Amino acid sequence: MVNQLIKISIFLFSIIIIQSCNSKKSENFMLLNGKIDGLRKGTLYLQKFVDSIYISIDSTKVNDEFEFNMDSTLDEPDIYYLYLDKFDGDSLNDRIKFFGNIGEITINSRVNTFDTNAEIIGSDNQTLMEEYISIIRKFNLENLDLLEIYYESQINGNNKRFDSVNEAINNLIKRKYLYSLNFATTNANYEISPYILTTEVPDANKELLKQVYDKFNDSIKVSKYGKLLMEIISE
Repeated sequence: MVNQLIKISIFLFSIIIIQSCNSKKSENFMLLNGKIDGLRKGTLYLQKFVDSIYISIDSTKVNDEFEFNMDSTLDEPDIYYLYLDKFDGDSLNDRIKFFGNIGEITINSRVNTFDTNAEIIGSDNQTLMEEYISIIRKFNLENLDLLEIYYESQINGNNKRFDSVNEAINNLIKRKYLYSLNFATTNANYEISPYILTTEVPDANKELLKQVYDKFNDSIKVSKYGKLLMEIISE
């Protein structure tokens, strides 16, 4: 009878430990999984960019299985990187940037288009970042077209054309800044908002930055990028 009670106690204690670990995982961990089609051999690294260098947090080797699982503790949503070392000596196009958060995130891609064809699921901030980047990419392409005309008119001595394009470039920059500020205002309840302001338009008018900051709830204000934004505003 005593032995039976001991066994039952051990069993119940084990359940409590498992539930505790699962609770910890769901509350404090980012669980990263996914599939890299076509990857025969390589190592995946979960990284953060700290003090100008990439720091590896977790890693896993992939050999024909394609699928991977990694995790990391975190206190709040933040920028992470998934780096693929294919042992080919070339690190170009082998790093995926994504906005991680607590809970499960899935990254699926292909080995030949690793960073350009990634599908990232499970992060609201990531979804918003992709939306923002898709519009900013259009601004950047338009800017490249204008710069080409800008330099051609400068070489050819076409001052009238030069002044016109220069004005168009300045207007484009203003539109890009206004879009960033409006996007951050619209999504003020997400960490992506202060992140965009601190990384994309930190030199914007401080009064405008402050107006967006004031729309943040307390959790966003005390977040990593919320604090960084306040430092920029206070300078």
